[in-house]
Amino acid sequence: MDLTKLATERRNPDTINIDELSTLEVVKKIHEADQSVASCITPALSEISKVAERVVQAFETGGRLIYIGAGTSGRLGVLDASECPPTYGTDPNLVVGLIAGGDYALQHAIEGAEDDSDLGKKDLQKINVTNKDVVVAIAASGRTPYCLGAMEYAKNQGAYTAAVVCSLNSPMESVADTSITVVTGPEVVTGSTRMKAGTAQKLVLNMISTTSMIKWGKVYSNLMVDVQPTNVKLKQRARNIIMEAAGVSEKEAEQALKVQNGNTKAAIFQLVTGVSPDEVNIHLEKYNGRLKEAIKNYMQK
Repeated sequence: MDLTKLATERRNPDTINIDELSTLEVVKKIHEADQSVASCITPALSEISKVAERVVQAFETGGRLIYIGAGTSGRLGVLDASECPPTYGTDPNLVVGLIAGGDYALQHAIEGAEDDSDLGKKDLQKINVTNKDVVVAIAASGRTPYCLGAMEYAKNQGAYTAAVVCSLNSPMESVADTSITVVTGPEVVTGSTRMKAGTAQKLVLNMISTTSMIKWGKVYSNLMVDVQPTNVKLKQRARNIIMEAAGVSEKEAEQALKVQNGNTKAAIFQLVTGVSPDEVNIHLEKYNGRLKEAIKNYMQK
């Protein structure tokens, strides 16, 4: 295996003498490198959009978004998946994050697991991947056997597959239905793909999940109306969202939230339309939880 052919494994000419620099100079070098990441994603925006659209289709037909990866890439997928339930009120099984080596690998390096292509297949078998699902494999190199094994199995099951990679013309790119290829180039520390490549991957996953949730009706204007008020901060956030969306006082927001058993979206619909509390969910379900559409149609009656 010749890793030097991968852009993410090459030496960065701007940091050859980084170990001789002052602490501030090192920090500046890292900062300068990081500033290039966002622009590297620009050429891949249409592919990101395409994947997000397929994810929405999956959600609407009972499918899931499944992230799978090894090492840093796997951890980023698990992170994105784990933040969807508290942010958007989704079922924990709707967006799934799988990492080579399992949950233990989230805090401990199990680098050998990424070389087992059969393990990727087995991890997808455990969660019964189907043709309704979207499987997004993540790897900076684009060649990780664990991801390739998972992708090939997913395709055999009829699932839609996407790759998030940072290397051109990679094996994962050739297998994927859609490849999101973000070429971030050599790292400040050679081969340390948790840096620029990892940052790019995090941005891409943010776009996929956030765009999918917006298009699936989990956002009203730019407010996270399905937020789960499970702690002090989130309870206040829910009240603030209701106040913004319905134009009411905090007391009114709190009362409606209580009546709707902590359902922020239902509280907003109740306050904006004036419908009786026990009829709210009937109207929301009619429009699959899309608050703006439900309000618009109710007010036009």
